[in-house]
Amino acid sequence: MAAQGRPDRTPEDRPSEQNQRPGRRRALGLALVLLGGATGCGADPRASGHTVDSVQETLNARAAALLNRDEQAYLAVIAAEQNELRTAERKLFRNLGNVPIGSWAYRLGTVRRDGNKVYAEAELGYRVRGYDTAPVVVPRRIELGLRDSRWFITADRPGEGAAEQLWQQGAVTVVRGRSSLILAVDRPMDRLRALADAVDRAVPAVSRAWRAPWPGRVVIMVPGSVEAMGGLLGTPPAAYRGIAAVTTGETGTSAAVPADRVIVNPVAYDSLGDVGRSVVLAHETTHVATRSATSAATPMWLSEGFADWVAYRGTPRTTGQNAPELQRAVQQGELPAVLPADHDFSFGGDQSTLARAYEGGWLACELIAARWGEDTLVRFYRQVGAGGDRTAAVTKAMHQLLGIGPEDFTVRWRDYLRDRLA
Repeated sequence: MAAQGRPDRTPEDRPSEQNQRPGRRRALGLALVLLGGATGCGADPRASGHTVDSVQETLNARAAALLNRDEQAYLAVIAAEQNELRTAERKLFRNLGNVPIGSWAYRLGTVRRDGNKVYAEAELGYRVRGYDTAPVVVPRRIELGLRDSRWFITADRPGEGAAEQLWQQGAVTVVRGRSSLILAVDRPMDRLRALADAVDRAVPAVSRAWRAPWPGRVVIMVPGSVEAMGGLLGTPPAAYRGIAAVTTGETGTSAAVPADRVIVNPVAYDSLGDVGRSVVLAHETTHVATRSATSAATPMWLSEGFADWVAYRGTPRTTGQNAPELQRAVQQGELPAVLPADHDFSFGGDQSTLARAYEGGWLACELIAARWGEDTLVRFYRQVGAGGDRTAAVTKAMHQLLGIGPEDFTVRWRDYLRDRLA
């Protein structure tokens, strides 16, 4: 899974003292997990096949009831004595009332039986109708009790690495745009409609730059606070207090990669000016558009730099406005020796290093577009993402499409920084 964010240090759009805006990182160590899996596939030897089948029937009935919007049937599979759980599940069911859920299903992993109790690891997979080509998968730990030869749910908890879902935070408001679906909790309707309009403008702009097929639809989640945003990402909220938005998803090289979600920080986003908001949404939408072409072979200077390249196209901002930290470094004689490494994009590190990483990645992509053409930049991105080993993929793409190797490219990139920022 990936989470994405980048710093924005222009005075006009500064959202906070940290002054950050979106981009992306692949930092599994930070547990930014919305897409996870159960710990196993199949039954524990202590649970018979009949038990597993019976438990699956209970979960299937629960899923069918949710899809049919049958509250009574949804609650009927919960043990009668579990009043607190029934109350919580009734609230969750109603919170989901406006969300266009297209599929909702449980896949059992490890199942352990202890007398009349069952402890199960499961994957909950759901899709938003009309937007998701593959399910969002959330690990759950479910406990059940046996009564009258049927299994009833007695507990349902997040699995390892699972973050909150938006409907666990409150009733979800839904706003539909031409190319966007806004899901929000505790946010004013006028701001949600303005957000949908802004995303609808970003989608065609991204399509013009990316020039490759993608669904052209974006799901935006807007929690009620930065603390709630941290809950959706499964991380401390302080890490994202100055980040206007992040995109979650798994990289992959097929059209069936799990669904992306753009999660907006309502405080930081609302503090941006019009240009800053447009840049934020275009950047995040680019990550959604390029997801199936992004893989472990794609270095972050390329994935983040390309998203910024798309976002900055057509804006009135100067190179210095887009890259103030790198400009300051170049003017002080501190020209970077190499392209930014993945670890330079860590939110937990030095903020100046983080800013220079994003700015350096953007100017690397800007160089390719300016020297070899925008179509070449898009082909370069796709070819690298289709590779296996990262070093080999980048080297091959540079030789085939740019006619130079990584060392020569780095020399030209450093010259480009000096020319644009000195």
